[in-house]
Amino acid sequence: MSQAIRIHRHGGPEVMRLETLEIGKPGEGEVLLRQRAIGLNYIDIYHRTGLYPVALPAVPGMEGAACVEAVGRGVVDLQVGDRVAYAGGPIGAYAQMRVMPVDRLVKLPEGIDDCTAASMMLQGMTVQYLIRQAYRVSPSETVLWHAAAGGVGLIACQWLRSLGVTVIGTVGTDEKAALAMANGCSHVINYRREHFVERVRELTDGAGVPVVYDSVGKDTFEGSLDCLQRRGLLVSFGNASGAVLPFSLGVLAQKGSLYVTRPNLAGYTATRDELLSCAGELFEQVLSGAVKITTNHIYPLAEAAQAHRDLEARKTTGSIVLLP
Repeated sequence: MSQAIRIHRHGGPEVMRLETLEIGKPGEGEVLLRQRAIGLNYIDIYHRTGLYPVALPAVPGMEGAACVEAVGRGVVDLQVGDRVAYAGGPIGAYAQMRVMPVDRLVKLPEGIDDCTAASMMLQGMTVQYLIRQAYRVSPSETVLWHAAAGGVGLIACQWLRSLGVTVIGTVGTDEKAALAMANGCSHVINYRREHFVERVRELTDGAGVPVVYDSVGKDTFEGSLDCLQRRGLLVSFGNASGAVLPFSLGVLAQKGSLYVTRPNLAGYTATRDELLSCAGELFEQVLSGAVKITTNHIYPLAEAAQAHRDLEARKTTGSIVLLP
């Protein structure tokens, strides 16, 4: 038996209930995990609200760190007692125990504790595919990163700084501006006081940036396009303000033969080799000290609804962890 947060209908945080569930034995190619720490991410809100529909009833959660309790038939890479982490699905992380396919798990190296692992896997691997694959940022380039004080943003600012990249970040408060600067942001724009398009153009002497990373969505999409230089790329990887509205592809031509991509982590870690490569580069950054993971908010699993409220209200910075 395991306690878990489960939703029976889409809606607000109130639809999440703490329930006791029966956990089956691991089948072929699966392991039973005892969860040690669970990462909370904005995609969990999308699943809860139905923006990204999931089959109901469902246990939310895409990320966690755990210890192997039992192994199923055919499992040779893991054994009971191994420390592992995962991100990107299948959903079901908001639980004390769960069964997972072994090919979606990575062993945790010494030097990375459970809480840190649960804070970094989804957000850190997201940064890896965004800056090393979706658009491979080069030293001396300047990029625009919206929500620079969020969990993904803080990791990205540090990683990009280690590569010699100049980061222009947007935030909503002075406190978040200071946090982004402390984590490697070169220039911070408080969008509540400044027009971010005008400020980006000013900072780049009118040229714009080659790439914009936008997890905000509807509220920033048009402005993000206006920040790009000719043939620039907008990487839209989230919808914190709502889904981007339909638009004419002709706009991209009018604004300078621009490109737009809408990637996700699953598309860049679909194979076992892709997953290990992505996680491996993240581990290297963290173990080297180039990227420091800060868990700013910890909630008991039973208070997952309050954690969702705080994240949606933009009261949080950095990573959020639930403890089962």
